[in-house]
Amino acid sequence: MSTVTGAPETVVFLPDEQATETLGGSLASLAFASGEHLVICLQGDLGMGKTTFSRGFIRAMGHEGAVKSPTYTLVEPYEHLQPPVYHFDLYRVADPEELEYMGIRDYFRDRNLCLIEWAERGIGILPPPDIEVSLSRNGTGRTACVRGLSATGQQLVNELAALESASGE
Repeated sequence: MSTVTGAPETVVFLPDEQATETLGGSLASLAFASGEHLVICLQGDLGMGKTTFSRGFIRAMGHEGAVKSPTYTLVEPYEHLQPPVYHFDLYRVADPEELEYMGIRDYFRDRNLCLIEWAERGIGILPPPDIEVSLSRNGTGRTACVRGLSATGQQLVNELAALESASGE
């Protein structure tokens, strides 16, 4: 996805899976408090922790069951949560037009929170993201670069940076 030059960002080292889930949970708490509809795009190679981040986010929103990757179903709805959360995995999408057939635009309304793995496969169909989370390998852990790409996203990334700074002291 595109990156806004000068967009606020916070970079977090994630030593393990638990830290990745915790970061997802922290962002979920801020997203819930904002009361806004959000589109969060997750970037990174296979195995970088996109689904792990999503698991932490969805559990922090109140889901108590398993959080499975929607690689084959494209979307896993968590409509029992308030606001509803939709977790997309577009890895298997060959053409962005395929998303029109599933009615993807209907998910991006109201106060829905949408997490999208492999969002670059939906360019031209997906709305612009509010937040982009890029995960990459860093030794035995990962590095997450979280960028705010809309006014709401920028506010949340600034709040996340403050939270991360306070927890690191």
